Amino acid sequence: MIGRRLRAAIALLLMAVSWGGLRPAAADEVSDAVEVLLAVGPEGKGHREAQTAWKTAAAAPTARLVELLTTLDKAGPLAANWLRSAVETVADRVPEAEQKPMAAELEKFVLDVKHVPIARRLAFDIAARWDTSLTDRLMPGFLNDPSTELRRESIQRLIDKAAKADEAEAKTLYQEAFGAARDLDQIKDLAEKLEKLGAKPDLPSHFGFVMKWKLIGPFDNIGEKGFDVAYPPEQQVDTAAKYRGKEGKEIAWIDHETKDAHGVVDLNEALGKAKGAAAYAYVEVTCLRPGKVDVRVGSANAIKLWVNGKLCDSRKVYHSGFEIDQYISQAELAEGVNRVLVKICENEQTESWAQDWKFQLRICDAVGTPVLAKN
Repeated sequence: MIGRRLRAAIALLLMAVSWGGLRPAAADEVSDAVEVLLAVGPEGKGHREAQTAWKTAAAAPTARLVELLTTLDKAGPLAANWLRSAVETVADRVPEAEQKPMAAELEKFVLDVKHVPIARRLAFDIAARWDTSLTDRLMPGFLNDPSTELRRESIQRLIDKAAKADEAEAKTLYQEAFGAARDLDQIKDLAEKLEKLGAKPDLPSHFGFVMKWKLIGPFDNIGEKGFDVAYPPEQQVDTAAKYRGKEGKEIAWIDHETKDAHGVVDLNEALGKAKGAAAYAYVEVTCLRPGKVDVRVGSANAIKLWVNGKLCDSRKVYHSGFEIDQYISQAELAEGVNRVLVKICENEQTESWAQDWKFQLRICDAVGTPVLAKN
């Protein structure tokens, strides 16, 4: 939402100061302008220079539309807003006689998944204005696309089709859509539809939640000081070991399997209700596709996350809400067994809304597709 508002503000501002005075820009001028736009960063970095550069990029010859789209492949979020606005301005200047041939070029761009999703979606939207057959021809093929926006629309077409079908066909279509869905609202909607038709969608497997853990705790976190204390599990995970925990009580690792459809591990339930406490959760997971992955955590508590001994995330935040994919970090998984350790710290707040001591974790690719063998 913020991105859309910012893009709109940029477009209105720059159109107001320069729309009437755009002159055709030379090739080298456009290239230089793009470099300026790509350098835009947070806290106002490069924004003043970008206002002038945008005018030049937006005045690029219409024949360079696809080339300009390609620059989005290396743009950060803020630079992408400026470049997107320039692309849209150039597209608005494409003569009617050139629109159909240009749509064919854009179609090739859209189908090349090496381009970033934002660029492919923008190219699709522009091409669809000039070639009314594009949506019906291409949209069914985006069901498993790396662009979540294109995928979402493709899934919605299946949902709409299922709504008009008989029960047997609807069930098949909803199952196909569910398998492809990655946005939480669509997944929830499809799961409810399938349950009404007697199906039992496997939400933990679909999301890739880790369901089975080794847990140990509570350790001390009075005054929130335990968050920075490296208790024994941080030094070496030995699931046969026993330690002195909070108030000197002996604690040991236990096996725990959550039954929650969204993989939520309730530590109050598993370890006993505690305040000013820290716990550890450990799991060894087998990776189906080694490489860089998202490790996505939801927690109402302060957390630390290690993957194969490397600290990947640290969030000293208490009771600021709880949701799926609340914190997203990247990790490198090796082929075979990988070690994941989570530290979950509860503080001493006594309000009713501050009693949760829980977390959930899933490992997936950037789109949200699970990458682990079933836990």
